[in-house]
Amino acid sequence: MRATHGEAGRDRRAYRVAVQSLYLGPWRIDVERRDGVPRLLPATALARVIVAALEAAGAPRPASLGLILADDGELAVLNEQHMGKVGPTDVLSFPLLPPEAFPSHPGAPAAGAPVKPFALPPGTRRHLGDIVVSVERAIDQAAAGRGGQTGNMRWDAHDELRLLVTHGTLHVCGWDHAEPDEEAAMRALERNLLAP
Repeated sequence: MRATHGEAGRDRRAYRVAVQSLYLGPWRIDVERRDGVPRLLPATALARVIVAALEAAGAPRPASLGLILADDGELAVLNEQHMGKVGPTDVLSFPLLPPEAFPSHPGAPAAGAPVKPFALPPGTRRHLGDIVVSVERAIDQAAAGRGGQTGNMRWDAHDELRLLVTHGTLHVCGWDHAEPDEEAAMRALERNLLAP
């Protein structure tokens, strides 16, 4: 789900975190793991998943993106604050750039006026946004056979986590699934990115 970036970071002080900043080519991926959240995949593997989605979406570079690995409690709070929905969700994205800042893609609504890039000092990475994933939800969905794009797959929790991270990254890059054409295009790209 795509949310607006607002007060997402306000409660961050309440959580103990382990942060790893990974540099992969023009990308800096900051992976934060909240205290007590299971480690399904190493931060480097998650960063590679993000970079593949950023490259496929034609994200501006150099850039950075944040991934926060949290639990259902944190996602429930964010889901209510930003989406107006009660209860946890599996992934929320907080993009900092409008969809028009990214190349048009299949299924996307007609593009508006092009966005002029914000001038940054030389060597500065543009921050694209943040993704918050409930690792608890990924584990539960995979184990209960509610994983995958269709919500009816039983597969490993690490595969579900890879899907959620890919999905969240594409949302940061302006992809959505509100309309059937958009959804079909987004799902096709996710399948392509997650193929072995």
